[in-house]
Amino acid sequence: MELISNYMRDDAKRHMLNALTQKTFGFDFEGWVTNGYFEGDYIPYSFVKDGEIIANVSANRMQFLQNGVRKNYIQIGTVMTDERFRKQGLAAQLMKHVISEYESACDGIYLFGNLGATGFYEKLGFQTVNEYRYFVKDEYLTGEKAKDSFLPAGEMGPDIRKKYMELVRTGAVQSSFEQINKFGLQMFYTAWFDNVYYAKDIDCFIVLDLDERTALQAVICEKRVPLKEVLRRLDLSTLTEEGGAAEQSATSALQLGFTPLPEDRELCVSELYDGADDYRLFYRGEELKSIEREKLYFPELSHA
Repeated sequence: MELISNYMRDDAKRHMLNALTQKTFGFDFEGWVTNGYFEGDYIPYSFVKDGEIIANVSANRMQFLQNGVRKNYIQIGTVMTDERFRKQGLAAQLMKHVISEYESACDGIYLFGNLGATGFYEKLGFQTVNEYRYFVKDEYLTGEKAKDSFLPAGEMGPDIRKKYMELVRTGAVQSSFEQINKFGLQMFYTAWFDNVYYAKDIDCFIVLDLDERTALQAVICEKRVPLKEVLRRLDLSTLTEEGGAAEQSATSALQLGFTPLPEDRELCVSELYDGADDYRLFYRGEELKSIEREKLYFPELSHA
């Protein structure tokens, strides 16, 4: 058995990783890498046996602007072991290796773990911390609308697509907890442009989740746009009907997939969130206690 790492640009090794991720999670990284979205911040650590990857833990280098302060965190993701090799401690070995590799060189290590793995992560020295979710107050969804509205960016041609990708890299800070190096992960979620919308009059893009709920996941623009102006151009009754989301009225709460800036928080209500039935947020490092203390929410498009 061999430990390999940092091989995403090696086609043969990446194909081995893809085989295990497809089997475990139902996705692969091929298009993400070959289309130029991978930029080196996702680093897999894998055990290889007989030409197959049998276990993996990946480290994601995450740079955030957290209430104006730059933070360098490591997010652990793609924790998996082939079912033939489970209960042999392989994932734990890889986790310990990643922790020893990065812990002294970052502000903290975190991951979003499923509920059944709580004991596993606690044995590795992780603790849980809560986040805060934000919802737009109904009156800001039903008030007077602007003349122009957000329209599907995927239908606007290659120039708009190019502009979106440029602004993902260079756009204005739109949240209190902003990922700086977000291009790779955000393109993982939005490369098909089926969830990207554009409002020409304010030169602004949004990422909107309409599949299982209505969530404004990101606001992307060259210059900061107040959240109130974004909402004035958001017609949820039209978008949810076109997007085929679950039945939902225009006055239903709109969840934000990010932490609003202080000047936008009067438009929102917040709630303590422990991950509910989806996950728990595990961390190592005292700095990450600030997530709950400062009422922050990890951007949904930053989840690896």
